[in-house]
Amino acid sequence: MSSINEVVTTLRSRLAPPDQALSTAPPPEIASRPLRRAAVLLPLFEAEGLPCLLLIRRAPTLRTHSGEIAFPGGSVDPQDRDPVMTALREAQEEIGLPPERSEVLGLLSPSFTLVTNFWITPVVAFLPAGPGPLTPQASEVAEVIRAPLPALADPRIFHSEVWDTSGLRRVVYFYDYGPYRIWGATARILHQLLSILEESTAQ
Repeated sequence: MSSINEVVTTLRSRLAPPDQALSTAPPPEIASRPLRRAAVLLPLFEAEGLPCLLLIRRAPTLRTHSGEIAFPGGSVDPQDRDPVMTALREAQEEIGLPPERSEVLGLLSPSFTLVTNFWITPVVAFLPAGPGPLTPQASEVAEVIRAPLPALADPRIFHSEVWDTSGLRRVVYFYDYGPYRIWGATARILHQLLSILEESTAQ
């Protein structure tokens, strides 16, 4: 996980192809819920010789998930041809990341938010030229976070808990990265990404 080239090569071979973004159905236990489809972008880039990941801290004035750590993203709009387009569009709107800077590597498994009923498609992208200058939309984003992958993968910042919510028993992940607590859907998505990279390293 110390080389961006190794990270990108691994993810190219392990992620679902982007054209499967519309074909993954929710499991039976949540399929009957009024699902709201969304997508997020996981932008990877190199900084100071390390592979890094962009996250955001949501504005404290938002009605839901205010102040939480997240990936740039949002709801699928009717004009979006697929969740990949949603993720790229939302990243541009939220943090000013131009879509042409992103080379989409593939998809992680969708994640479900139990309280808000979002069915989220995580889109992983590589930024060969880096993120460039970013302009966060103040009404939605309080801060852009550039986190090195090796720091996020440090087992000392991770723990999990088992929660029982609305009759559903689930594992909740937590990453305490510096002053930030990453949890919920963002932590589940991050855990997926790191697990793929760690499994590749162990082989």
